[in-house]
Amino acid sequence: MERTMAIIKPDAVQRQLVGVIISEIEKNAFHIAAIKTLRLSATQAALFYEQHRAKPFYESLVAYISSGQLFAMILEKACAIQDWRELMGPTDPDKAGPGSLRQRFAIDVQLNSVHGADSAETALREIKFFFGEGG
Repeated sequence: MERTMAIIKPDAVQRQLVGVIISEIEKNAFHIAAIKTLRLSATQAALFYEQHRAKPFYESLVAYISSGQLFAMILEKACAIQDWRELMGPTDPDKAGPGSLRQRFAIDVQLNSVHGADSAETALREIKFFFGEGG
């Protein structure tokens, strides 16, 4: 069983898409091992996105992710990381395939409704960030 980190981002929470996104997670045979809702401070958001600090979109990303409530989840499944990334679709919703969450719900590249870890190392770091050492 593999674990990955998933986030339902503020734009999706504000548009009341949490239920439909969780439904899609369950339809795709993920087990939600943990879930919590929170709002990141700008300081927490900056720490979470530290790897993007040198990129031009960093400040707007930090402002966006700290702009409202989000849902943080630990998902479990064989091949959880790859399967969650496929269900989400690419960051750019214009490049996301039919039926993917970002194709269905994203507004643009930044307001793209969901987040997922891109590797086992990132998943572990993000799970620790949101859920502590034990995840």
